[in-house]
Amino acid sequence: MENRRVCFKGYPKKVFNMKNQCTGVILAGGQNSRFFGTNKALARVGGKQILDHIHDVFKDLFDKIILVTNDPPQYLQWDFNIVTDIFPIRSSLTGIHTGLFYSSTPHTFFAACDIPFLKKELVKTLVDAIEPRIDIVIPETSKGFEPLCAVYSKRCFKPLEAQLAKNELKIQHVFQKVRVKKIPENILRKSDPDLLSFYNINTPDDLAKAKNIATSPTEVSQ
Repeated sequence: MENRRVCFKGYPKKVFNMKNQCTGVILAGGQNSRFFGTNKALARVGGKQILDHIHDVFKDLFDKIILVTNDPPQYLQWDFNIVTDIFPIRSSLTGIHTGLFYSSTPHTFFAACDIPFLKKELVKTLVDAIEPRIDIVIPETSKGFEPLCAVYSKRCFKPLEAQLAKNELKIQHVFQKVRVKKIPENILRKSDPDLLSFYNINTPDDLAKAKNIATSPTEVSQ
């Protein structure tokens, strides 16, 4: 199969009206198995719940916000379009597939629900990098790709669905079937110098560190 990955090193240019052409999707379908079964999205960092922080970023950038979850009652207080997974498989790929299904815009920005330091400027950098022929805009740092803080086009829906039907759950497998634009670390650091947007909460220790970062941001080490 033809490898359709492409990479652009130049600074992204805005090509359309963000609010009208891109939906924001928050993925809240995790099992929280390393977090003692409690909901990471509702944990408090810097004086407010993580989900509130993500919502504050999204509401300034997107007219339409979708939350993908298998436990809707926990999120009724928020002004989201709440949807549940289409495939009965617990995976990030399932959430992205579901978000694309319900999104009515050509492109959709996805974020996990456990990133307390997501920066509006970084999201804007990624969304501004969208081009009509590009299917995925994804950050790439020295640690690798960040597929849960990235933009996906509607054209990704069918390849994702085909993977899920075969129970292939690795997001990276989709990259070989669509056109990918990688945003390198030096560009990402212009809008998020410490790359804190990618800091996610998996364990109680992660949460404790996040609370320390929120009170002493100068102690950040990436």
